[in-house]
Amino acid sequence: MTLIKAAFGYAGFLRGLPAFLRQRLTEADARAIVQRRLAERQSNFLATLERAVFENPASPYRKLMNVAGCSPDDVRELVATEGIEGALAELREAGVYVSFEEFKATRPIVRGSQRVEVRAEDFDNPRVSHYHAVSTGGSTGGARRVLMDLEHLTARLPMILLGDIYHELFGIPTVFWFEIPPGNGLDSVLQRVPVQNIPERWFSPIRGGSDGAAWSFRLATTAAVAVARASGARIPRPEHLPLSEAHVIAQWARDALRRRGACGIRAHVSKALRICVAANEAGIDLTGAVFVIGGEPPTPAKVAEIRRTGARFYSTYYFTEGGPVGLSCTTSDHPNDHHFYADHLAMIQASRTVPGFDVSVPSFHFTTLLASAPKVLLNVESDDFGVVEQRTCGCPFEALGLTTHIKDIRSFRKLTGEGVTLIGSDMERILEHDLPTRFGGSSLDYQLVEEEDERGFTRLTLLVHPSVRLVNETEPIEVILAALARGGGAADMSRGVWSQAGTFRVRREPPSVTSRGKMLPLRLRASNSAAEALVERA
Repeated sequence: MTLIKAAFGYAGFLRGLPAFLRQRLTEADARAIVQRRLAERQSNFLATLERAVFENPASPYRKLMNVAGCSPDDVRELVATEGIEGALAELREAGVYVSFEEFKATRPIVRGSQRVEVRAEDFDNPRVSHYHAVSTGGSTGGARRVLMDLEHLTARLPMILLGDIYHELFGIPTVFWFEIPPGNGLDSVLQRVPVQNIPERWFSPIRGGSDGAAWSFRLATTAAVAVARASGARIPRPEHLPLSEAHVIAQWARDALRRRGACGIRAHVSKALRICVAANEAGIDLTGAVFVIGGEPPTPAKVAEIRRTGARFYSTYYFTEGGPVGLSCTTSDHPNDHHFYADHLAMIQASRTVPGFDVSVPSFHFTTLLASAPKVLLNVESDDFGVVEQRTCGCPFEALGLTTHIKDIRSFRKLTGEGVTLIGSDMERILEHDLPTRFGGSSLDYQLVEEEDERGFTRLTLLVHPSVRLVNETEPIEVILAALARGGGAADMSRGVWSQAGTFRVRREPPSVTSRGKMLPLRLRASNSAAEALVERA
């Protein structure tokens, strides 16, 4: 994306922002919109496919449809006879899908003898015009930007309002601890204006400039907040709060509970854990507080620490390209049980071999149904897998018509910590090239392990074979962080957050191998990984 195009897009975003903020949505309106979308799923899917795929010569999906010999009439007939999910399964069988690596443009799409070269921007929705850019996970391969259009933000408002109401977060003091762009903090704050549930304060561990976000993102955030406040929306300005100062939010929660008897805290899982650790250390009782957490799996250790404060919590399932996927069931005790947002997404599962293991998992493949989606998804693999089921739970989401549950969600090729994500294939280049080049040895001498420490914090431990000579054991971490900084965008933001958190550490021991003798550059501890649990049972 050229600088001029980005500038015009953001100028359009700022011009349209006051009108977006003047919208008002009631609970009845939100319910009606979601139920109408559910009733119109098939027509929305076919209309989006027509405009964004068949009428778009640049669409990779159009090329896949041609390879499969599938016309618009064929798709309409499939949907009429098999339903959306049945049609998507048939299309995937015919080769109309995009793997995780293909969607990230780290490899071309190959179907039989046909090869389709793709760029990440080839999946952009051609309708997007008034936007600002955010970034998704990346490393030395470069950040993947997603265009957040005002129409897309408007389409997300109904479930934002209903989620706040159903989780008893509406009308109570709330604080956000989310990064400024390229993180998702700005959108999260702006979208609370039309639903009339604005947070009291917004903290960001990233200031912008040299600590993980470019100056352009800092200036863009300042401009958006200024426009919003000038139009009468009294949104909070972002306050820089390093990860080491989680006690500030614990103290805010104590004071809010004294004032109102209830408060809400929205943060990524590890940030929420830091707040709870600070509260426990200070003897602060968080009974009456409600956490809404996401960005990484809420593991048993993290959940236990949060609940020990007396607080309740709900989790979210979200990925930047597709937006919100699900929100916690209000009647389930399972920490990772979500109602699937079938009003704007469709999802099927397909068998996928876990890299480096001789087992397969049922990976999620997502499809966007609404014309406002920033990225057009058609059977796109998300790098996640889990359990999908239909069951009766008796919660308000079910009454709304969202009856599909997804739970036990795990990733099989991403490392996640402190709410930021690193794509495994990119980190492999650091492990297999940068570190051996700098310190010697081979790619077999370095391995990165995702694990939890004794307090439940996610750590990324670099195993370095004892035969590799290191003058200072912090040097490999410096090499990794420098590589992330060169990536820019989300990679640099990951570097900034992980530097604060002390996420990386070094341990001198031989990299471990699987029971079949394979050495994986990236490894999840069996106690924390559903993928490795499958391996142990295989």
